[in-house]
Amino acid sequence: MFMIKHSGHFLWRRSIKAIANAINNFFKVYYYAKSAYRIDVSNEEIKGYIMNNSAIKKRIMTKVSTIITLCTGLIFAVAVSAQSSVWKVSKNNDVVYIGGTIHILPVSEFPLPVEFTDAYDITDSIVLETKLPEPTDTHFQMQVMKKMSYENGKKLTDVLSKSTYQQLKEYIAGHGANLKDLSGFKPGFIATMMAMMEAQRSNITGEGVDEYFNKLALKEHKSIAYLETTTFQLDMLSNMGLGDEDNFIKNNLNQMKDFKVMFNQLIDAWRVGDDKKIAELFIDPMKEDPKTLKRLITDRNENWIPHIEKMFGDNDKEFVLIGAGHLVGDKSVLALLRAKGYRVEKFK
Repeated sequence: MFMIKHSGHFLWRRSIKAIANAINNFFKVYYYAKSAYRIDVSNEEIKGYIMNNSAIKKRIMTKVSTIITLCTGLIFAVAVSAQSSVWKVSKNNDVVYIGGTIHILPVSEFPLPVEFTDAYDITDSIVLETKLPEPTDTHFQMQVMKKMSYENGKKLTDVLSKSTYQQLKEYIAGHGANLKDLSGFKPGFIATMMAMMEAQRSNITGEGVDEYFNKLALKEHKSIAYLETTTFQLDMLSNMGLGDEDNFIKNNLNQMKDFKVMFNQLIDAWRVGDDKKIAELFIDPMKEDPKTLKRLITDRNENWIPHIEKMFGDNDKEFVLIGAGHLVGDKSVLALLRAKGYRVEKFK
């Protein structure tokens, strides 16, 4: 899924393809109205069209959670030890495998490193960050559109400085859109849209690691469990940048300049398990924004530990697949498990 970097942090989420579909459908409505009818359309009119179009609703629903880890979550590549992005966590005679994922991976990067397929083959179930909502869940569809928009007529012009708004306006215009038509959307949506634009311009498409194993597990009838709800992740995205919109948008505008270079560096670091590079690209810049680092990474890491601990002592072997941003740094999932006495080692 595209990448967002706010004060140095990358926001990635599962299945960029789903977000691409949602964003593309949004702009199909926008461009059609602008070109075919030569009329101005507001985000309210676009939202109305989307909510009355079952095909578009289904695409937005079918993997809206991928918009986030994007909130964390397009890429989180992991590696805390060279040459591996899959870890073996053990306690007594029980083992849980944890893999750091990239949420969008070009076809050229397949097949995956052998550690991933080996861990999948020797485990009984996989554990992902979240479950995708059902396409028929109308309540969630309405929730998505509502949470991504400001209320009571509030607009970006109310929260951005004139200079930042002008920069954003020029950036959006460079992609053939009019910011005025999108001003009712929250910064999380705007930043997601910007990242999607850059991903499209850079021809960055593909199925993420977690999405690949999700499909494989469904096909092979392997059990799938989840660490979070889609509602929780949607809340994260919709709240991104609120209260600090000007800095949030400015930082994202700056980071879009290096989108392709940064993406390629992360891919390279992930493949060879270069933990220092991952930390340099991901954790270190995020320290500039401690509140977001806490909300998107450290708090969620702590929330996941009890779930992972429950996986020990049962009859199954689990393969946990989470964004790599959660597996690097001194407050990572792996660091927290080590502090609790678990043995953490590279899976070979």
